[in-house]
Amino acid sequence: MHGDGFHRLDFERLPEAESVARSEEFRDLLRRRRSVRAFAPDPVPMGVIANAIATAGTGPSGANQQPWRYVVVTDPDTKRRMREAAEAEEREGYSHRMSQEWLDALKPLGTNASKPYLEIAPVVIVAFRLDYGVETAEDGSERRVKHYYPGESMGISVGFLIAALHNAGLATLTHTPSPMGFLNEVLGRPKNERAFVVLPVGYPAEGCEVPVITKKPLDEIMIVI
Repeated sequence: MHGDGFHRLDFERLPEAESVARSEEFRDLLRRRRSVRAFAPDPVPMGVIANAIATAGTGPSGANQQPWRYVVVTDPDTKRRMREAAEAEEREGYSHRMSQEWLDALKPLGTNASKPYLEIAPVVIVAFRLDYGVETAEDGSERRVKHYYPGESMGISVGFLIAALHNAGLATLTHTPSPMGFLNEVLGRPKNERAFVVLPVGYPAEGCEVPVITKKPLDEIMIVI
């Protein structure tokens, strides 16, 4: 018996056939997800956004420290300032920072320094990784609290978020302008938070097209020993 800090696991062991069927259904659902760069401006249900972020918050994390913050941006002026700052960084990247090898890898996807989706998408979620926590003592002094595996924890949480949004019928894009420090200033976030990824969210624009790509086959990504 464990002490008061534990409780019995709520877990349902499924029949094999149902387990396989569920895994196939979820696999096929996620196979239909594509990164979208052309969004409709139509509003989306904010309840879906809240539920998806709550789902992201259920992810496992190092020492259960949950080192994430999700900033939901709908204000047009804030989205405009985000776009302007992101495009400034991206122009530098495409012109000077990115290697030719990197540019060649991106060429089939048709990306460039223009990021109109940051304004057009009705919702932009900015995921911030908490590199460390901050505790405030009674005398007002602050103490850093070490976070364990914040990057790995954040990646898992964002994966949950993307899957939850797709499951609810919304399109997403994972956007990572480099560097992303400008987001702390634009969104008023503290120095212990570091932008991890920007997720425009909404419905695809009418006639939206996506690049023709393939995914690696199972026998290339799965090794059974």
